[in-house]
Amino acid sequence: MAKEIFAGKKHLKYKIIISGNAISKKNLGPILKEHNKALIISDNGVPLDITKKVKSISKNYSKVFSVVLTKGEQAKSIQNFQKILNFLAENNFDRTDIIISVGGGVVGDISGYVASSYLRGIQFIQIPTTLLAQVDSSVGGKTAINISAGKNLVGAFYNPKGVLIDTSVLKSLPEREYKAGLAEVVKYGLIKNKFLFSLLKNNPQKIMLMNKNLIEDVIFESIKTKAEIVSKDEKENDIRALLNFGHTFGHAIEAHGKYKKILHGEAVAKGMFIASKISYLEGHISKKYLKVIKDLL
Repeated sequence: MAKEIFAGKKHLKYKIIISGNAISKKNLGPILKEHNKALIISDNGVPLDITKKVKSISKNYSKVFSVVLTKGEQAKSIQNFQKILNFLAENNFDRTDIIISVGGGVVGDISGYVASSYLRGIQFIQIPTTLLAQVDSSVGGKTAINISAGKNLVGAFYNPKGVLIDTSVLKSLPEREYKAGLAEVVKYGLIKNKFLFSLLKNNPQKIMLMNKNLIEDVIFESIKTKAEIVSKDEKENDIRALLNFGHTFGHAIEAHGKYKKILHGEAVAKGMFIASKISYLEGHISKKYLKVIKDLL
């Protein structure tokens, strides 16, 4: 059974649907029927059957266009940003049209920033296809591109019209990417969600085997935690800083490898352990709890 949760404040509130069949006419139809044209942005790392399914459903409601980027962090470039903006303009997209982001965090970041910038803002929806994007980057309204001076230095806070999280797409993920996504899940369990922490601690094998009901619960609890925090602090002025647990050291590790040697989730996992080890050395947590954290990671 599908799970639903809302994120954002008042008129900026949007629905997040979590199920094993979220990519469906039932869910896409009500969103797309209001739009004449739709641009699907993906990259060549997204399995073709997923983009084909989105396109096939979307054609029932809108005239569909596609842009496919080369996968990797380098896709979030000013060149690609400009390329997509020009594509929208050349095909006469206006504020009644919509962008559909289909992919991981990189695709979601650049799609959202394009949507926030074109004509001072058009609507977009997120269909995240990695666990990391499903539990983290697709929720919260952060959009960004990279510049030569650093990662995510240009962007905007811009909420999607909706988020469709289809757990069946996770079966296409390499094990390494799936594990990297779980690092962000562990983060939510450590910073706030005791029930999620218990789920992770007591069901490691079932989670690794992607037990359908359990993985939906894990994703729901992760998003619920992030949505609660983001709804109180959308612009990261206060409590939202909790979500950066592990990211200070994690970003340094990523940068050291020039964003090519280690996945974001892997870097965050290492960052959380480093931060936890410092907490132990400073006397803030016990050695026993440090071991619990290490075992989860």
